[in-house]
Amino acid sequence: MVQKERGLITINNLSMLQNKSLSFLMISRVANTLAIQMLTVAVGWQIYSLTQSAFYLGLVGLVQFLPMIVLTLVVGHVADRYDRKLIISISQSVEALAVFLLAFGCYHGWINKESILIIIFLIGIANSFQGPPMQALLPNIVSEEIFPRAAALVASAFQFAVIIGPGLGGILYSLGPGVVYSITGSLMFLSSMLILFVSTRKEQVKTEPKSLKTLFAGISFIKSKPVILGAISLDLFAVLFGGATALLPIYASKILFIGSFGLGVLRSAPAVGALLMSAFLARNPLKKNVGRTMFMAVILFGIATVIFSLSKSFIISILALILLGASDVISVVIRSTFVQMETPDNMRGRVSSVNMLFIGTSNQLGEFESGLTASWFGTVPAVLIGGIGTIVVAFLWMRLFPDLLHIDKLEARK
Repeated sequence: MVQKERGLITINNLSMLQNKSLSFLMISRVANTLAIQMLTVAVGWQIYSLTQSAFYLGLVGLVQFLPMIVLTLVVGHVADRYDRKLIISISQSVEALAVFLLAFGCYHGWINKESILIIIFLIGIANSFQGPPMQALLPNIVSEEIFPRAAALVASAFQFAVIIGPGLGGILYSLGPGVVYSITGSLMFLSSMLILFVSTRKEQVKTEPKSLKTLFAGISFIKSKPVILGAISLDLFAVLFGGATALLPIYASKILFIGSFGLGVLRSAPAVGALLMSAFLARNPLKKNVGRTMFMAVILFGIATVIFSLSKSFIISILALILLGASDVISVVIRSTFVQMETPDNMRGRVSSVNMLFIGTSNQLGEFESGLTASWFGTVPAVLIGGIGTIVVAFLWMRLFPDLLHIDKLEARK
């Protein structure tokens, strides 16, 4: 028998997918993620075609990161005071309009590297407002008992889109970048509509008065929880150094010689590993030694990055990226579950905004770091150094945050 309490999915559900809210959330995530992955391939290939520069590939990550670091405190405050679904919907609609502008520029022949960077910067602003409420939404849909399974299930849907999106983007790019951008904008707009059909179990707390204290509350909360600080900073530095994906256009063009479709395949490979692993975790949630498992996953991520950096074989490169994705999703599921379960609901927006800053730093700033080091040392040495750096960070964090290493179960600690 399916039981519900105020829209909350309970542990006795025969299937979490029977809940409409979770289904709408997953479909929305799939549509938006497909769009983002297609956009990433198109922008990366187009700007590299225009510039032949690793530095400009890095700039794409930097212009997405800058809005995040400037707006972090503001967007977290907004996510805790206003309707999270509406914030996500508006953010995705703005992203859609910006992508349609890219398509318009391609069709009318005025697109160049500067206009691409400016529009990606605008998309970065909109995405900054989307991230924290999206992270904070799932705990309002499912119960604490099944949150780890639900997080893995949502991750599976996300990774499915990450697999399909890059390859689809690479195929459509052969018809012209304007085609990719048009379809991408449409998917973003669809996602913005679907998210409005998600219903949550309770109203957000909105009575907390505005002040500098509430604005900085997310930072203060994380500082008071060394284990949370250790978890999100581990992701920051590990992925910051291991940002091989930013340089995939160069690997596809200059090292593996596989073209735009091959670039899409490379982009999809980490998601294949991540999908397989997240599906496994959804059916077999981690029950003990989760801290040690997370650190081992980060080390494996670094090893996979090293293998990829040195490979000149398309098959070995694909296998290394699959391993990279599988190890990464273990860390992501453990960290995201632990952070959300340790954070009270009225703080989740602000804590998530700080967490998103760490994630954005590791991803977008990591792309810039990869592009910069590649322009200094060369593509292969840059990725190799990054993979070694990730392994070093994992061992260092074991010493700095021993409580994180010894976490046994994914449950809220008293």
